[in-house]
Amino acid sequence: MPEAAGGRRCLALLGGSFDPVHVGHVALADYFIGLFAPDQLRVIPAGNPWQKHGLQASPAERVDMVRRAFTGRAVPVTIDLQEIEREGATYTIDTLRAIRAEVGPDTCLLFLMGADQLLQLDTWQGWRELFDYAHLCAASRPGFMSGAGQVPAEVAAEFARRAAAPAQLRTRPHGGACLATELAADVSSTAIRAALRRGERPESLLPGPVLDYIQQHHLYQD
Repeated sequence: MPEAAGGRRCLALLGGSFDPVHVGHVALADYFIGLFAPDQLRVIPAGNPWQKHGLQASPAERVDMVRRAFTGRAVPVTIDLQEIEREGATYTIDTLRAIRAEVGPDTCLLFLMGADQLLQLDTWQGWRELFDYAHLCAASRPGFMSGAGQVPAEVAAEFARRAAAPAQLRTRPHGGACLATELAADVSSTAIRAALRRGERPESLLPGPVLDYIQQHHLYQD
């Protein structure tokens, strides 16, 4: 696909609290890596996300878990610490502006998200402006976007208006949308933390190295 895109550089961006990072995050990244063949996956742990409070693992622990979760991917992976290092609330629009300024106007940027983020996308700071800096790529189960009372109508309409095939998006730096309905990874960090507090070992929900790290550092036990 990169050749068809005229050699345009492409970065896939995956942000999140990763408290903890789980198999759903990895599956989401792998799915879009397969669709777009980006030159790099950049994973961006949140620092102080304005819509979430009381992250349980420390920034350093979350970074360590992310590093363990994303080894062995099909493309090079880097961990972007800008949100952790940023003072004050963390907004995705600020992160995308910073990355666009860093990589220049021609690089194709793919911002990856799960279906749960679509439910509240219209509450994000400057959510429509996100398209000015990247393509938004979301994975959901079939029928998710059209389900009554699920995704806000404005978000569904914006995705429909900007929708294009991966090969088309790969030729442009930003502005498009891709909704993938073949990925049904329904995994919740909240449920994982609850299971760990109960003393369970949710092996099917966490990458092995991440589960080992959690147990070695006695995370999510309180």
